Amino acid sequence: MRDQLKMPSTLLTNETQKQDMSQALALTIAQAADDRKGDNIVILRVAEISYLADYFVIVTGFSRVQVRAISQWIEHQVETQWQRLPLRTEGQADSSWILQDYGEVIVHILLPQEREFYNLEAFWGHAEQIEFHAQEPQP
Repeated sequence: MRDQLKMPSTLLTNETQKQDMSQALALTIAQAADDRKGDNIVILRVAEISYLADYFVIVTGFSRVQVRAISQWIEHQVETQWQRLPLRTEGQADSSWILQDYGEVIVHILLPQEREFYNLEAFWGHAEQIEFHAQEPQP
């Protein structure tokens, strides 16, 4: 019994690893958005305030074509680096707001008008904002 008490909690370790992986996925997504010139990229940690996801990544694209291109590049990069596809993608037909659901990370790619109107950052304002620093774009 004493040996069991000295062992670290696997539940805590697994939860920490899950959070680290979720954040790494969010950063991969943010970098992919930046590669396609997505603007005002915001990563919100919503795990403590929502059961929907651990992170939201919010991105602005300046045309419907750019919003689609950002979405496609994110999907490509996540599939290449993580061997994952989104569980669900919504809004591709209109392309004014594309939502990609990766389970623990939800991506919102919006035109400026939609981003201003829906103001997701204010709605989720009590979420922790994660710093994102863009790296050199991938070819």
